[in-house]
Amino acid sequence: MTAAEDPIELLARALAQTAGLIDGAGVELATHPTACRSWDVGHLISHLLFDLRQFTVRANGGDPDWSQPFERVENDWLHAFEAGAEELVEAWRRAGDLGGVVVVPGVGELPARFPVDQQIAEFAVHGWDLARATGQSTDGLDHEVASASLAWARGALRPEYRGEEEKHSFGPEVAVPADAPPYDRLAGFFGRDPGRG
Repeated sequence: MTAAEDPIELLARALAQTAGLIDGAGVELATHPTACRSWDVGHLISHLLFDLRQFTVRANGGDPDWSQPFERVENDWLHAFEAGAEELVEAWRRAGDLGGVVVVPGVGELPARFPVDQQIAEFAVHGWDLARATGQSTDGLDHEVASASLAWARGALRPEYRGEEEKHSFGPEVAVPADAPPYDRLAGFFGRDPGRG
């Protein structure tokens, strides 16, 4: 089975590369700004740790409560992320077959793998954010993760989700050349400007 056929394997790869980027982000960079204007590096990594916990609730069949703000984590980022990533992957492995469809109230039918694909995209985009904010190269990042994330996002990210950062999840799409690196194209679609330093 290829990674495209096994979304959990692709999620594991997205998590592993995010862990590598966190490992390259020393605590001395915690206050550096990121592409998410309201977050510095410490906030971004804390958000990723919060995501892991919430996504694991979802993988275990629960309904995550996104209304609560996440707590800022000041240190031991890598250990916390690796432990949470392992729990998330194990939870999805226990979840069973993701080949069918599920009915989501107010949305309709979605592929059963939809939340896994969403999680892959979350870690791919924020991996780019973290790399750029901490001066790490995006050249060696997993292109299949980026391509799968962009394909999912093009089908799932509705125009009404875009707008000012304070009120919307994503900014307006930034035009990026079709031959740009995969992560730059992904970042542009999610409202980041790869051309900015």
